Amino acid sequence: MGERVGSRFLSAYWKNLLMLNYEIGPEVLAPWLPAGLELDLWEGKALASVVGFRFEQTRVWGLAVPGYRDFEEVNLRFYVRRRVGGGWRRGVVFVRELVPRRMIAGVARCFYGERYAALPMASSFQTRESDRTTSMRYRWRIEGVWEELSAEARGEWKPLVSGSETEFIIDHAYGYSRRRGATVEYLVEHPPWRVREVGAAVLDADVARLYGPPFAPALGQRPRSAFVAEGSPVTVRWGRRVA
Repeated sequence: MGERVGSRFLSAYWKNLLMLNYEIGPEVLAPWLPAGLELDLWEGKALASVVGFRFEQTRVWGLAVPGYRDFEEVNLRFYVRRRVGGGWRRGVVFVRELVPRRMIAGVARCFYGERYAALPMASSFQTRESDRTTSMRYRWRIEGVWEELSAEARGEWKPLVSGSETEFIIDHAYGYSRRRGATVEYLVEHPPWRVREVGAAVLDADVARLYGPPFAPALGQRPRSAFVAEGSPVTVRWGRRVA
């Protein structure tokens, strides 16, 4: 695409990505758009996803910091694109990202301008041997109350179906944020992920408190789709200003 890719900033293994996906009004997302981007729509609809997953084997600039290698993250993101030459570069913008360590949140805010917050967090995964169904829970405590993202993963791991909504949601390789008045772009590299279907997917949270009142109507409904992505080794490249 004719643009230099940044050096490696972070490497990790992302695991058990639980994604609940919602249709949402473009007017809710418009104030969150960094300069130079537009919403990337799926069949004319704006989507937002609440995502829970595990960071494991984390290294920053190649260094492993004891106590900061394995942890949970839960985020709310939506889908954008940026014109590059004659094509589009597709990515995501994060509304809020939850992690369990203040230092992790501080590094992400400082270097990428991301909206990280540190809260007590936990996760659990239990597989029923009779049918190989896996119960998944990502939990966080805010203002003394435990909230959670949960689902049951069913069936076998399957490759992405070309042209599907699931492929659309996963196939956004760039992250975008605002930092000191500029738009920052960074590349997240990973191989294609396999996925599993889920049932009984639930976001049990005070959405207005967590993400702001404009998000409450959309995220208060049942998700339009949900799935679990297997995960893989991931490399996050150094961010750079693009607008």
